Amino acid sequence: MSSTSLAQWPERVLVTGGSGFIGTNLVEVLRASGSSLVNLDIAAPKTADHATYWQRVDILDLAALRAAFAAFRPELVIHLAARTDLDEKRSLDGYEANIRGVSNVIDAIQSVGGVRRTFFASSRLVCRIGYVPRHETDYCPTTLYGRSKVEGERLVRAAGPEIGHWTLLRFTSIWGPWFGTPYNPFFSWIQKGAYVHPGRLDPQKSYGYVGNIIHELRCLATVPSENIAGRTFYVADYPPLRLRSWAALIAAAEGAKRIRSVPLSLLKVGAALGDVMEWARLGHAPLTTFRLNNLITDMVYDTAPLEALVGPLPFSLGQGVEETVAWLRDQRRAVYTPANPRY
Repeated sequence: MSSTSLAQWPERVLVTGGSGFIGTNLVEVLRASGSSLVNLDIAAPKTADHATYWQRVDILDLAALRAAFAAFRPELVIHLAARTDLDEKRSLDGYEANIRGVSNVIDAIQSVGGVRRTFFASSRLVCRIGYVPRHETDYCPTTLYGRSKVEGERLVRAAGPEIGHWTLLRFTSIWGPWFGTPYNPFFSWIQKGAYVHPGRLDPQKSYGYVGNIIHELRCLATVPSENIAGRTFYVADYPPLRLRSWAALIAAAEGAKRIRSVPLSLLKVGAALGDVMEWARLGHAPLTTFRLNNLITDMVYDTAPLEALVGPLPFSLGQGVEETVAWLRDQRRAVYTPANPRY
């Protein structure tokens, strides 16, 4: 993945969660930038090239987190580490990393001093799908994951200027190299001819190709701090994509069959069966009511404030698809063996 941005990162950048999807792409760009870099993550990097920058640190271990901050003394902190699945149904305790983890990062920033800017990753799911918030603290989450991100945002806002110039980044649905669920399977379904369009619907989606997302982060890291301090941004491509066009581009890049449409009523039946399957813990259903509603609902956020600071994005939708499909092909070649015919 490359970026056409000429903006330079700060000299010392600390990333939490740099072994995850967005973090891996971020570390790849940062390590080529000349900045000093450290990735604090409980998981090892996805690629051996990033091992030099990784320290195994759990954000729930405050002592270890403080020690890592004190040793590195960052200028910029990009906090990505989190639990991001939606599987927890019982208690917010399952998302402790998204609440106490944020509190610990705030503590570590305060303890070390010298941090000029901090980006805290949040999520569009602080509000229900399809809801357009009236202001930055107009919350209406429908999942425990979303609730945990609301609590994380509240902790950041309460910390105020003691953690330097902070910015909240509500990531939408991001896709691209190194991604996982749900969009890696989406590409795979199209490649296998298993994906079908939901009737005649063609919803708009404020999704983001990860190459553009890293470009946006780089620009936000270098604009005057007064332009972003204490603000909340939805992070996505602009303008929104159309689901049919995106799926068609993926099919063309994969050399897959033309995508068929299926009546929405049939998909609702399939989603209901998926609900029963997951309720009974019979496995991971490819379609549930939640996933279907996510698919068919317009998801458009106001990215004008972000665009005003970042300007044009380096990757078109087609370029993002081409790079992602090329990466997927490399992954398929790497993992395929006769004994493990994963694809």
